[in-house]
Amino acid sequence: MTYEYSLTALADPTRRGLIEKLRRRPHTVGELARLAKVSQPAISQHLRVLRRARLVTHEAQGTRRHYRASREGLDALRRYLETLWDDVLAAYAADDPAPPKGKKTR
Repeated sequence: MTYEYSLTALADPTRRGLIEKLRRRPHTVGELARLAKVSQPAISQHLRVLRRARLVTHEAQGTRRHYRASREGLDALRRYLETLWDDVLAAYAADDPAPPKGKKTR
């Protein structure tokens, strides 16, 4: 399930920082390494996790890869979280001894 990968990927603060940077505009691995003050091999590993979670995509331009944020992984995560919210609301409604009555209309 994609949302599991998204949750795991976003649990790391470095990866969350990368996503924040990539939301604004595409970056190369070198740019991200400089901005995050992390080595290029480490950035590449973080990007691999983000790609697996479908949170980023990349496009090769010559010898460089330009990474950009992708909504696909976040959409899957949002759908999952919405199911949790629906379950919570249903549980509250089931536990409510006297649900509110609607207003009468004329």
